[in-house]
Amino acid sequence: MKLSLTATGLLLLLVSASCQAITLKLDPEIELLVLDGRKISGSLLKGAGSLELERGQHQFLFRVEKPGADAAHFQSVPMIVTFNANAHSVAIRLPALNNRRERTTFDKTLNFQLIDERGMEITSLRDHLPKESDSDFEKAMVNYNRDAHAASVPRFALHSLNAGEAQLNMDYAWQDVSDLPSLQGWFKRFDAATRLRFISWMKTLRTS
Repeated sequence: MKLSLTATGLLLLLVSASCQAITLKLDPEIELLVLDGRKISGSLLKGAGSLELERGQHQFLFRVEKPGADAAHFQSVPMIVTFNANAHSVAIRLPALNNRRERTTFDKTLNFQLIDERGMEITSLRDHLPKESDSDFEKAMVNYNRDAHAASVPRFALHSLNAGEAQLNMDYAWQDVSDLPSLQGWFKRFDAATRLRFISWMKTLRTS
């Protein structure tokens, strides 16, 4: 009975979370590498044109890739953008990237726009990863967020470093149904990618 009530409560929590969510619209040419300090898996983004985010502060590491043969192929440097999300939707509007000059300017100046559902620009902080950064993007973002860079968010470094301990605590808490943590606290223990999968799953259930 307790387990059933817990499941019902979790469903209500997820429905509520989805109602408050912000839609991140993804351009097919944008590769999202790290979200809020967490690496984004290919399976999460496969075939997805958007992701659901909570309201509040977020940080993306992304790059742009335009396929083409040899010199026509373009992959930008990894770019960081940090912002506070209060709109209904967020999208990254890219400049023209049709020639070498436009692409070089983009890599150097980060001249993209973060816009809401009305096409209004959202205030953001932008930066590049330091050139000496680790090839592991999640680890590189932990190091970036530890330091006082232009778009650093220190708490995203902390929750990445404590991920193993949080997972251990969550596993232990679920061993005894009679000693479950509160649903709100339990839900918050998941990383951003896992929360997004839960919310997407709930939206599928609601429309099926």
